[in-house]
Amino acid sequence: MVVGRSKEIAIMNEKLTSNKSEFIALYGRRRVGKTYLVRNVFDKKFTFRLVGLAKATLEEQLINFDAAMKEQYPRSNKKVESWIDAFQRLKQIVKKSKQKKKIIFIDELPWFDTPNSGFISALEHFWNSWASARKDILLVVCGSAASWMINVLINNKGGLHNRITQKIKIEPFTLEECNELLKVKRITLDYYQLIQLYMVLGGVPFYWDAIKKGASATQSINHLCFEPNGLLTTEFGNLFKSLFIKAERHEAIVAALAKKSKGLTREEISADSKLTNGGGLTRLLNELEESGFIRRYIPFGKKERNSLYQLCDFFSLFHLKFMKDQKMFDKNYWLKLIDSPKHRAWSGYAYEQVCLSHIGQIINALGISGMETQISSWKSTKVKDGAQIDLVIDRRDGIINLCEMKFSVGQFIVSKKYDLELRNKMEAFKSETQTKKATFLTMITTFGLQPNIYSGNIQNNLEMRILFEPL
Repeated sequence: MVVGRSKEIAIMNEKLTSNKSEFIALYGRRRVGKTYLVRNVFDKKFTFRLVGLAKATLEEQLINFDAAMKEQYPRSNKKVESWIDAFQRLKQIVKKSKQKKKIIFIDELPWFDTPNSGFISALEHFWNSWASARKDILLVVCGSAASWMINVLINNKGGLHNRITQKIKIEPFTLEECNELLKVKRITLDYYQLIQLYMVLGGVPFYWDAIKKGASATQSINHLCFEPNGLLTTEFGNLFKSLFIKAERHEAIVAALAKKSKGLTREEISADSKLTNGGGLTRLLNELEESGFIRRYIPFGKKERNSLYQLCDFFSLFHLKFMKDQKMFDKNYWLKLIDSPKHRAWSGYAYEQVCLSHIGQIINALGISGMETQISSWKSTKVKDGAQIDLVIDRRDGIINLCEMKFSVGQFIVSKKYDLELRNKMEAFKSETQTKKATFLTMITTFGLQPNIYSGNIQNNLEMRILFEPL
């Protein structure tokens, strides 16, 4: 059973029944479920399937091709000497297939592109000279190295230019989809528990599939991240090495961003990571952004050159905050850390990130889903360490929502001190931006606001349950 992915499934089924050959490219971060989706949509009815080997030589990849061919077509025993030869063999097999649509699935495509291998030119020749001229080929390729998929394949400037007939980016699950996945496993958790899990695991299905029945969020996090042989104890290093060449540069950028929750300019990233601020850094940032580890945003009222970069991969942030310096994992570490100052500080920031990854649900809850909006953040330039608003929703109807996100174990209390802080923030925003629009203070909390004389100043009172609504 495939949870979610309804739009992606519809697209792939449409291509399966089209009256021409199709070339689909899927990409997305590691563990996000690309292979699982393809296998289930096409019910494993592939004419031929090939999976790349990580960090393998040309000779090893060709041996891998031979092995796949012999496994799926036992009578095939001719050894291939090059990728041109391999694709010629593939053509012969496909021609004999009785399937109405011949489905060829090449998984982890970037791993085949080894130095001087000729793989891309052979793939170009296979598609341009033969497959595209037919009406019955469905070539599906996917890879976790999103930057390679975008730059080398989808935006190819050579023989594959504009040859991809459909690109599909597989995004992490939303809270609603994660909840649905657990329900399929007959695991029932309330919204508060689910959000705690999301603050660590993000929407990566592979991580959520490891959740066990009868365990709280705290127990699951402790089990996955801190117990001996926990699924995620070695995930961080493997995550970057499997996606990027010279992954230590990408890790240095992520480590720099983890220190500053509100984001850094590229100049600040360069200084902290010791990476030269030039074209190389631009490429690294683009690769991390395409792979879903960081986000780039423009502060309210600023231009693109003032962009900030922010770490948005939940597990990377959690690892760098709590797991990186654990020389020997304490199997009860997370259980002991509950409600400590370090835990509370992280929870507040992580909840903000959960909200920022569900902007669509927030906009729906505000009743403005059909309206043009611009999303940004804002920080005072007049006062050092001054007022800051992490989510600004600028609306076409003359309203700006200034959103505050607060994580708490019960209803959030707007104290006299916090009420003054909010009003000062709003006044500073109006004064410095010179906006003529009306500003609405908007709170997005776990359990709503406790009614008192100050809570009435909040125009929109949203609770965590709205983050679970389908789009």
